[in-house]
Amino acid sequence: MSISRTIMIDHFGQPLRETSPEQMALLAGNVFALTERVPEAGGDAFDFAAWYAAWRTLQGIGQQTPEPSHLKVEGADSFEAVIPWEQLAEAAVQYAIEGQPLQKGGPIRLYVPNGSSACLNVKSVVMCRFLHEEASRGEVSYGFKSTFSPQDMRIKR
Repeated sequence: MSISRTIMIDHFGQPLRETSPEQMALLAGNVFALTERVPEAGGDAFDFAAWYAAWRTLQGIGQQTPEPSHLKVEGADSFEAVIPWEQLAEAAVQYAIEGQPLQKGGPIRLYVPNGSSACLNVKSVVMCRFLHEEASRGEVSYGFKSTFSPQDMRIKR
């Protein structure tokens, strides 16, 4: 089974964008050993905040646009986490191991070392949604998406 190398970026007020782990790392600028922030994990990582600041500038998103209230990450396995912006200050994105793309848990993994739950560390991230929802600022949620059709919900007798 081949791992998709595409990550979709959905930012309020912007069209949907597509990127790759390598493009994200290049834009972030500084690549470091993930063990610097997450001692029990290995591989090559970049700073999430540095990437977001550079991406925002590249997209022409000005200072008048507020920062997101949350980041919602969605994994290829239907797991998703909604993370308050304040918890992402030390977040790192693993994109490679020994310079090679992630074979397991790719295309990228998000680590939130100071997050309120280990469940905010999400593997196989394929979508990053930047949300601006002041009413829910600070709220965390995570779990698997319900992906049932009405047909799936019918009781079989």
